[in-house]
Amino acid sequence: MILVTGGTGLLGSHLLLDLVKSGKPVRAIKRETSDIDMVARVFSYYASDSAEMASKIQWVEADLLDFGAMEDALDGVTEIYHAGALVSFYPKDHKAMLKVNIEGTANLVNLAIAQRVDKFCYVSSVATLGRAENKGLTTEETYWVPSRKNSVYSISKYGAEREIWRGMEEGLRAVIINPSVILGPGFWNDNSGLFRLVWKGLNYYTRGVNGYVDARDISMVMIRLMDRNIFGQRFICSSGNVSYQDFFTLIAKYLNKPAPTINVPMPMTSLAWRVEALRSFFTGSKPEVTREMAITTTQVYNYSSEKLCRALDFKFRPVEESIREICGFFLRDQL
Repeated sequence: MILVTGGTGLLGSHLLLDLVKSGKPVRAIKRETSDIDMVARVFSYYASDSAEMASKIQWVEADLLDFGAMEDALDGVTEIYHAGALVSFYPKDHKAMLKVNIEGTANLVNLAIAQRVDKFCYVSSVATLGRAENKGLTTEETYWVPSRKNSVYSISKYGAEREIWRGMEEGLRAVIINPSVILGPGFWNDNSGLFRLVWKGLNYYTRGVNGYVDARDISMVMIRLMDRNIFGQRFICSSGNVSYQDFFTLIAKYLNKPAPTINVPMPMTSLAWRVEALRSFFTGSKPEVTREMAITTTQVYNYSSEKLCRALDFKFRPVEESIREICGFFLRDQL
């Protein structure tokens, strides 16, 4: 039996689809408030018999912080794909995010060791890596450096990743993947929200650069690493490095919308998050821009997946191809 955490998310739903297609028995955990209808929607993008395929998933209600419920969820499990995490750049979520991502991962590692789970794949993030100097390429050997530029999310994932390394020292056969920004359809108000922003009309961009990768590629990579018993190391998962201007321009192109034309310099982004913080304080609503968001969008981050491509003889989908296909799904959903 295979257990998937984070199955109701963007990456998890794509992973569930590939695992179901393989014919293996799959169990996925969900919280009481989770919406499994999103999984069915993602399945519908790629499979004509999506409802039948989705019905093959064994859903179990559990929370990563509930040790007893997770212990029951692991009954008979031989492989774990741990994609569950809390992702937020809002200050009010920071405490919960640190607890869920670090303590929840520690719980799962401890249970996997106790119940002699054979294989474990952990979805970390490029946010746990250091930043290459002089706009160079970040690799698996670019190690974490404490910095004010590190988001609380990156700190939480770094702490979680350390739990995986600790598990490896205690005998867990595990592998870690470090995806860049994950691209995929369906979650238009969440993970795929950048497509919705361009659809509504986005006039601004920053000079930053980031890495991007298709959710389908990550899923394929995870399964291949597990099937080939590649453990005890980590791999960056990133298709290409693209500027925010080019990224939004490509989305605009395939949504038939105007491309953003106004560059926002760094001093203006610093002002924007401060103004939003004040507005949020007085209105009680979430800020549209946070300090962490402002910092991230003005930085140049370049990632190399050479290690992964060599290990698996793997070729990623080009970023533009992913954007074009996701835009097609977005337009279909608007009809």
